[in-house]
Amino acid sequence: METEKYQISLIEYLSEFVTEKRLEKFNEIISSRTRHITIGLEDIFQPHNASAVLRSCECLGIQDVHIIENNNKYEVNPDVALGSSKWLTLCKYNKEKNNSLACINNLKAQGYKIFATSSHKHNYSIDQIDINDKIALFFGTEMHGISQDIAEKADGLVNIPMYGFTESFNISVSAAICIYSLTSRLRKSTIDWQLSDNEKLEIKLQWLKNTIKDAKALEVEFKKKFSL
Repeated sequence: METEKYQISLIEYLSEFVTEKRLEKFNEIISSRTRHITIGLEDIFQPHNASAVLRSCECLGIQDVHIIENNNKYEVNPDVALGSSKWLTLCKYNKEKNNSLACINNLKAQGYKIFATSSHKHNYSIDQIDINDKIALFFGTEMHGISQDIAEKADGLVNIPMYGFTESFNISVSAAICIYSLTSRLRKSTIDWQLSDNEKLEIKLQWLKNTIKDAKALEVEFKKKFSL
C-alpha cells in the first residue's frame, strides 16, 4: 500500500510530464467524482452495451464500476467506450464460484444498499430511491436481466417509468437514464457525496499513470530517488 507521502511526491513528479492544462482538467473532474453511487454489471455479453454504460458512468461522474463475470468475460469495446475506461476504477469479479454474491457481499460490507433494475417485478421507480444511503445499482444480462441471486439479496428492485407499448429500454439507455436521475438528485442535495482527500490522491495518481507514456519506468526511477 502506497503511503500518502509517497503518493503526493509521485504525483508531483509525474505531473512534470503532463501539460498544465491536463492537470487543471484532472483537478476539475476529480472534484465532481463520486463513490456514493456505484454501478454493477452482471454477465453482460454484448461488449458494446457494457462499454456504453462505462461511457455514461464516466460522463456523469461515477468512479467505480463493478463487473461480474460468471459466464461472460467482458472486454472493453474501444469504439464505444471512447477511452472512458481509463478514467474509471473497474472492479472485476471472476474468481469465485458465485461472483454475483461475492460482489454483493463486498459492497454491503462497504455500506452500500443494493438495488437492481427489473422491467417486471419492482417496488421502486428510479426517482424513489433514497439517495441518503450509498447506492449500488445493478444491471443484468440483455436477455434475462439480473440473476435470482441478486434479486433475492437486493434491498429493492427498480424500474424506469415508461409510457409506451415497448416493455423495456436497451440496457445502455436504461443505465444512462438511471445514472442521470440519481446523480442529478445527488448534486442538488446537501449529502457529502464527493471523494475523500485520500481517494482523490489515489485516483489522480492512477490517471497520471494511465496518461503518461512509460509511466512504469518513470516510477522505477522515482522510487530510487524517493528511497534516498
